[in-house]
Amino acid sequence: MSVTYYDPASTLAEQRMNDPQKRRLIDSVGDSPTFIAEGVRVTGDLETPGPLVVCGSVRGDGRITGTLRMSVTAQWEGEIHAQAAVVAGRITGRLVVENKLEVGASAVIRADIVARSIAVAKGAVIDGAVTVTSGEPVIQFEEKRGAG
Repeated sequence: MSVTYYDPASTLAEQRMNDPQKRRLIDSVGDSPTFIAEGVRVTGDLETPGPLVVCGSVRGDGRITGTLRMSVTAQWEGEIHAQAAVVAGRITGRLVVENKLEVGASAVIRADIVARSIAVAKGAVIDGAVTVTSGEPVIQFEEKRGAG
């Protein structure tokens, strides 16, 4: 079964959904994220099959198959493993990121960090050993957007 878009000026072959320019936006968004809202406290280990957005607090270890996004209000105590991460909150423990880690200006990380590449905003606090697995230097930047 093929899905088509209606366009009276085009032929049926041009309307097929497998045309990359006509794919639905939801197809390119990826997995739906799991949310931990501000004010929510989670105690225990977490495992998500996709992205995770944390605005509350977590105490326990985590395995995130997608991107971890931690807001300014987020706190995590434990060992975290993620595909990628953007951190603006607080982490205590250990952080292992398979790809890119971006540390925002408001972040306070008291943890050992292992990541393929790391970018750190001016003002961020990192207290722990930092290992870049790609061998590239840690990138320093000035945050131009609001943290969060």
